[in-house]
Amino acid sequence: MGSEPPSSPQVVEEGADEEDEELSGAEDADLRASSGRGSLLTRRGITLRVLLKDGLVEPGDGVLSIHYLGKKFVGDLLNDGKIRWVETGQIFNSPSAWATHCKRLVNPAKKSGCGWASVRYRGQKLVQYKTTWLHKYQPSADMSLISEGEDDEMGDDDEEEGKTSVPVEDKNKKSRPELHDIGLMQRRDRERIPVRDPHTLVELSAFSAINRFQPFNVAVSSNVLLLMDFHCHLTTSEVVGYLGGRWDTNSQLLTVLRAFPCRTRLADKDAAPAVEEEICQNLFMRGLSLVGWYHSHPRGPALPSLQDIDSQMDHQLRLQGSSNGFQPCLGIICGPYYHGNQGVASTITPFWVVPPPEQRPNDYGIPVAVEVTYVQDNFLTTDVLNEMMLLVEFYRSAPDLVQFSQMWSPNTSILDKIKASLSGHAPKDQAYAQILEHVYNQLRNTQ
Repeated sequence: MGSEPPSSPQVVEEGADEEDEELSGAEDADLRASSGRGSLLTRRGITLRVLLKDGLVEPGDGVLSIHYLGKKFVGDLLNDGKIRWVETGQIFNSPSAWATHCKRLVNPAKKSGCGWASVRYRGQKLVQYKTTWLHKYQPSADMSLISEGEDDEMGDDDEEEGKTSVPVEDKNKKSRPELHDIGLMQRRDRERIPVRDPHTLVELSAFSAINRFQPFNVAVSSNVLLLMDFHCHLTTSEVVGYLGGRWDTNSQLLTVLRAFPCRTRLADKDAAPAVEEEICQNLFMRGLSLVGWYHSHPRGPALPSLQDIDSQMDHQLRLQGSSNGFQPCLGIICGPYYHGNQGVASTITPFWVVPPPEQRPNDYGIPVAVEVTYVQDNFLTTDVLNEMMLLVEFYRSAPDLVQFSQMWSPNTSILDKIKASLSGHAPKDQAYAQILEHVYNQLRNTQ
């Protein structure tokens, strides 16, 4: 964040075609002189300069903010009613110009910034200050006419921030995560004309390649990776699981602390509700939130298919809808037995999906690679060890159980390959190797 703005700051006039464009100083003075507050001041005429002159807001550093899809932007309100973006020192003539510029950094397809509904002054939306001005100086005005289009602005802003209107009495009903909001084990097909095989794999883009930045940070526990990798190695069929953790809105950090494998078949719709309810209870008891999901591509690359992209997009929307604000949903793909992997370790791919353009809502979203910080745990927890044993028991008699004694390569058995892959997620306590030997012995006894 630059503390000193450039000597010749760039003035940005994006959004100048929106109806809340700021008037020039001469226009502002002429309008106020002609109206004398007795004539009806149009919605377009209520500018930041008007609010400043009448004392409803004051200039200040960092008093303006925008929260959009997990990203926070901070601005200074200048004496002349213009806005200086703190991070770059750019000067914007109006709330719309600043909001449009910032939102397009996150979502290039964004057509407008909805400035007065998006920009907050000391935590309160600017549109509320506009309404206060009208009540104070033009109480007899027809508010429905003066605020024409404002409801559209506010609705668009709430939609873009992933918020869902929830009645007050319903806001506290969900005291724990509701897994059916995502329903990983129940595929949903989006309505669109099929033009490609839904199993077609798609290369991931980088956020920088589509002129965006990652809207949140992610930290993943090594025990999460170890349990997930172990689960994905057990069967030649696709497996899925949930990710539990915490979302910090202040630091914009998503911390993934626990993996919850689904011990059921993807096609077993009868068993799915009971399995999801058990995981829901486990999340609740540990004080964790649902933060994502994982699945395997047993013998293929760890890249999302078109079906995975649709699923991830649905999960993102459902997880956002279960809270009062933006919360990211992390997707992870694990590819354990793809011979294109480098070495014996599984390829693990964290990803997120950027929504399709507003004008083409039925298009596929863009899958992007998520940068993740991996945090090494101090030791292998009893929870993780018990979960591994339960997984061994669940798949023991499965027809698609991997044959662990078979050879992965001329000099490496599949069991040795699993050991080597899991060693990449080792905790700091080296005693984990002896602890896992008990699990490996159970794998040998399955065949």
